[in-house]
Amino acid sequence: MPFVNVKITRDGVTAEQKAQIVAEITATLQRVLGKRPEHTHIVIDEVDPENWGYAGVLTTEYRRQQGSG
Repeated sequence: MPFVNVKITRDGVTAEQKAQIVAEITATLQRVLGKRPEHTHIVIDEVDPENWGYAGVLTTEYRRQQGSG
């Protein structure tokens, strides 16, 4: 029983995009590893950007820095 946990920042990802992620990950596990789709579990966790650190700063600050330079 594959379990995949996808963590992304909460940035307006649509339900359609999430459905595509689930479908494509499921298809990859089936194609590459022979896993049955009905046994595959995928969880998408959306994290607020201010709760995600990257390069030593919060994602919100990192993005501000990238936008200004």
